[in-house]
Amino acid sequence: MTLLVILFFFGLAGGVVGRLKGSSFAIWFLVSFCVPFIGLACALLYRWDNDELRRECPGCGKVVKLHDALCTRCGTELEFPETAIASEAQLARLRRERRGAPAEPAPEPVGAAAERGEIPR
Repeated sequence: MTLLVILFFFGLAGGVVGRLKGSSFAIWFLVSFCVPFIGLACALLYRWDNDELRRECPGCGKVVKLHDALCTRCGTELEFPETAIASEAQLARLRRERRGAPAEPAPEPVGAAAERGEIPR
């Protein structure tokens, strides 16, 4: 019984690490549960899927990872593109920076300024 509890927590740790890196929780849970120390070490050393560059499928328009050879939606064989789309992590970073930046005030309608006798610039 004690062994199952230890295996469960190794599986849970591996699953959480795998999910944080953008991979499947269930797969990393099973790997870390079945092979405790090695599975958790592999989950820790696995690449961050959120940092991978992406590209758009020319057949259906789905955005897939840059290293994918086939589109998972339409099955189109993908050639290596000349340009890549930013990773999910880069886009999230840009969104946070934009939210933190002060917003420019909305321009006043021309009619409202004219009613007050002001000349809009």
